Amino acid sequence: MLSAFANAFRTPDLRKKIFFTLMILAIFRLGSIIPVPNVNVKQVDFCLKQATSGDTQGLYSLINLFSGGALLHLAIFALGIMPYITASIILQLLTVVIPRLEALKKEGSSGQAKITQYTRYLTLVLAVLNSTAFVTLAVNDRLFTGCTGIVYKPDSVFAISVMILTMTAGTSVIMWMGELITERGVGNGMSVMIFTQIAATFPAALWSLRVARPGANGWIVFLLVVALGLVVMAGVIFVEQSQRRIPVQYAKRMVGRRMFGGTTTYIPIKVNQAGVIPVIFASSLLYLPALYAQFRPDSKVSSWIQAHFVRGDHPVYMITFFLLIVFFCYFYVAITFNPEEVADNMKKYGGFIPGIRAGKPTENYLSYVLSRLTFPGSLYLGLIALLPSVAFIFLNANQNFPFGGTSILIICGVGLDTVKQIESQLQQRNYEGFLR
Repeated sequence: MLSAFANAFRTPDLRKKIFFTLMILAIFRLGSIIPVPNVNVKQVDFCLKQATSGDTQGLYSLINLFSGGALLHLAIFALGIMPYITASIILQLLTVVIPRLEALKKEGSSGQAKITQYTRYLTLVLAVLNSTAFVTLAVNDRLFTGCTGIVYKPDSVFAISVMILTMTAGTSVIMWMGELITERGVGNGMSVMIFTQIAATFPAALWSLRVARPGANGWIVFLLVVALGLVVMAGVIFVEQSQRRIPVQYAKRMVGRRMFGGTTTYIPIKVNQAGVIPVIFASSLLYLPALYAQFRPDSKVSSWIQAHFVRGDHPVYMITFFLLIVFFCYFYVAITFNPEEVADNMKKYGGFIPGIRAGKPTENYLSYVLSRLTFPGSLYLGLIALLPSVAFIFLNANQNFPFGGTSILIICGVGLDTVKQIESQLQQRNYEGFLR
């Protein structure tokens, strides 16, 4: 594996891509620590130290995680990549509902380019809404519980407008840098940037476990968590690589004077066909009652929400989170994998599954296999997503516990995809790859 890394840096064009990606990521991290205008940096740092993990980190845990901690520091890249992710998910769901978008998707590269353009426009709209919401919370001293004075001029319309425009512009720059990485660098740009932001929180999250327990017990807990994390990562990688391969044979057919077909291939159906999207859906939905409690702190409903949902360690929260993940897993798989379309395409090109008749029987068989695979995949996602809550109870960790939830799924998934892309480029030059 070390020789493969050496070969990657010996190849001029691949080395150039790697260094270009690292340069963009360095700029990305720099923008995550530069505050927007009109922010009292010293007061923000004081509020972050005083705030408990359940009151603040738990409420904005998902967005703060994707921003690498830049959200609560009110940096110029505070929103991170979250608006683009949300816009992409919305467009993907609307493609199933709106016939015009479905037709664009079937047009190939030209249609996909238009959908990408729509995603950019929607990203800007969501960035304006998100930045306005968080700036409003900061101005009204509700971003941190019981902490005030984080904005110098809360009554200045011009200063507040500059804060909103700066955060929105930061999201636009992030989107542009992600596309640059995709075109000129290594890996998918947006995914690599998410990977960078999440990985940036690992050292602080791990060290907080050591600091929480002074003496030898702190080191013991620290080493046990690292060992457990490696086991969890190995399990996640194993499941993410697991797939059911359905064999498909294509009959021979004559086109003019040439013979086509007669090949054997397979349809790969992953155990975790939905990826990390169900966890994001469930986290976003559970964020709504916590946001309501933030705006209406004096009501009885808000008190109940604060006690059961905000901290993330209550059984009601954990059960609700798990059930939502299972539901969204089935929902997302149902709208992204269409057995009827796959069966029709196979029938159109003379393909069939051995022992299964073409047409409706093939569709029923694919639906049967997909539903059986989705069940263990949804349970796996639910258990992984609950690891931070379990760590919160037993280890007194915060909601950004690194070895679990969305963070570990994204870290392993993006890492595997990036390594495979580098490996494919190495194999084109007759070098050994990373994975054997």
